[in-house]
Amino acid sequence: MDKKAIEYHILGLLKAIGENTEREGLRETPERVARMLEEVLEGSNYTNHEIAEMFGKTFEMSGEDDSAVVLKDITVFSYCEHHLALMYNMKVNVGYIPNGKVLGLSKIARICDMAAKRLQLQEKLGRDIADIISEAAGTEDVAVMISGCHSCMTARGIKNSSAKTITSVFRGRFRNDIELKKMVEFD
Repeated sequence: MDKKAIEYHILGLLKAIGENTEREGLRETPERVARMLEEVLEGSNYTNHEIAEMFGKTFEMSGEDDSAVVLKDITVFSYCEHHLALMYNMKVNVGYIPNGKVLGLSKIARICDMAAKRLQLQEKLGRDIADIISEAAGTEDVAVMISGCHSCMTARGIKNSSAKTITSVFRGRFRNDIELKKMVEFD
């Protein structure tokens, strides 16, 4: 990420909207925004494969077990690629059926967090998380549900502050098994 270029363009943006960039509250804003973008868009530095490798710590399972692993209410936030608007109050539910090995639970949350740190659409975020979990856990049986609010709808445009977007990705056995789908639904 080119922080100096971001600083330059944020300074230009502030001037373009008519702000006095020399006033106390704005003097360091270009640098602060550059640091913030580097942090909140960190996931842009990695491919899905790289994220799967970073957080793909697994543990061997003993015996044959067909049980699903479900982790609910993982909190993330992201930014809409259309308006650079915050997607907030996002909760991610992830389910998968292990194929001889299980992911560390914290790794599932870390995968969701890192995948969210990109400019994107909520629908793509769900697919990316499913791809990463599938690769990291070595299984095609994966489900991801995301519920979130989008400031491009709540703070501008229609200004509907109660609107929530729910997206889902069901792969493998989750695609056709109603009981498995229910496990990852929001309560």
